[in-house]
Amino acid sequence: MSATLPLFLDCDPGIDDAIALAYLCCQDDVDVVGIAASGGNVATAQVVENTRGWLSLAGRSDVSVHTGHSLPLARQALQTGPQASDAATGEAPEYADLTHGEAGRGYARLPTPSGPVSSVSAAQAWVDAAHAHPGQLLGVVIGPATNLALALEIDPDLPSLFKRLFIMGGAFNYRGNTHPTTEWNVTFDPESTAQVLAAFDRTNQEERLAHLPVIAPIEATEAVEMTPERLATILDGASASSADDRWHSVLAQLAEALRFYFEFHESDGLGYIAHIHDPFVLACALDWARQDTIASNATESERSHANPEETATSAPERGTAGELPWATTRWAPVDVELTGTLTRGETVADWLGRWDRPVNAEVIRAIDAPAFLDHLSTTLMKGPPA
Repeated sequence: MSATLPLFLDCDPGIDDAIALAYLCCQDDVDVVGIAASGGNVATAQVVENTRGWLSLAGRSDVSVHTGHSLPLARQALQTGPQASDAATGEAPEYADLTHGEAGRGYARLPTPSGPVSSVSAAQAWVDAAHAHPGQLLGVVIGPATNLALALEIDPDLPSLFKRLFIMGGAFNYRGNTHPTTEWNVTFDPESTAQVLAAFDRTNQEERLAHLPVIAPIEATEAVEMTPERLATILDGASASSADDRWHSVLAQLAEALRFYFEFHESDGLGYIAHIHDPFVLACALDWARQDTIASNATESERSHANPEETATSAPERGTAGELPWATTRWAPVDVELTGTLTRGETVADWLGRWDRPVNAEVIRAIDAPAFLDHLSTTLMKGPPA
């Protein structure tokens, strides 16, 4: 099958990011335009090495990996602002090494990556990808949104060039996995998520985007639980399939990474399981894009002969249901708390219309986790296309 879906992925491997990368390697219709390796679960330099290591293990060193900024936006401002000082900038950001291991890959052992890291920054790579595939680029952010926010500073018109943006992050009216009400990706760099949502909202008000961003928060994605039993089924199924030795090596190291992830979740009181947020968001984005492409092609001739006023996309209404693969969704105005002393980084949806703002995101509220996990398992068992 020809690579018909241009994708730019921003990730911070991370164990569930690694599963998402493995899933991506199994797709035969996706043109991976580039991958931004952004600091979050571990520091940026380690994230770059992890991303390249997983790709090398899978035989995909051909994919361009772009180094993200080493600091979230607020720390960048402290570093360069008039009040910059050693005291303000010397403390390193907090990383999720307790969750993902000191190196961000649990017990997995990865090969030394082959080939150079791209000389193009992650922010510039976002810009280049959008301009190379105007109206077609699928953007997926499964780490902090730092580099997409920086890309929007380079080119504020980027939102109009995307097919759609999918974001893994946030917690709406839910206990957090970082602070009491916040999720890790947004907490690490709340300004970046706020700026990205504001930029897409602004563009939508000016010219009506065909598709508003999707947000997949943890109250939904936590339903996607990997268990030792399912992992064993995947490994056994891959052994019985025609997957090659290289892919068996990938799955073996994913199993080692997941062993650490299981142990962390157990120590956190959640049982010997693992919440694998990121592969769901990537898979949902790709499956949605395939369906949208089919629907768009089927109606192209009809639209070309219709009155533009009759075919204009109507704005979604707050609280109404959207439609995404494996998911139940609701449309809402969404923003990020930036100044709360107890709630900084909390994502807030105006479900009742108190802000009098237009809808700016489709929020995933629930996931058909068994159906998705069956799909993920089958995909990983088969491995990459021959």
